Amino acid sequence: MNETDLIASASGKLRANGAVFDCTLGRNGTVNADEKREGDGASPLGRWRLKRVFYRSDRLPRPKTELPTVPLRPQDGWCDAEAHPLYNRPVTLPFAASHEALWRDDHAYDLIVELAHNDAPVVPGMGSAIFMHVTHDDGRPTAGCVALAASDLLAILEHASTDTCLVITH
Repeated sequence: MNETDLIASASGKLRANGAVFDCTLGRNGTVNADEKREGDGASPLGRWRLKRVFYRSDRLPRPKTELPTVPLRPQDGWCDAEAHPLYNRPVTLPFAASHEALWRDDHAYDLIVELAHNDAPVVPGMGSAIFMHVTHDDGRPTAGCVALAASDLLAILEHASTDTCLVITH
């Protein structure tokens, strides 16, 4: 670990830049990265580089960050079909294979940080769409991501760069 790492623990705390934030992880806790499976509801233990930020430009301004930013569109999705060649990649909707819509009615995906999990190379079935995103309105756990209050995530992104990694620990 290094000084630019964000440390998220199963206890529901994330340490970043000398501050501690509340966070939620997967509904089924954490799992070793090599045991991560599509749909298991667990957050993968390990160190994941922050890649880029997607955001709802109709709901918030472009986040202040050194990371690449991408405004979301209603047709944006993410493929979670294990057998599809675009598994764990962004897709354009409509999309015939199984996928997750990134443009949502709730606020969970108003701000999404793509993590470098299962991407080099992509291994079918080892988990897709592992993000940092906004906490669900009702505070429920995620499907395997790490979620924070929107204001906390924005504060963290102000200090983030392509060298920043999220470390998920027990």
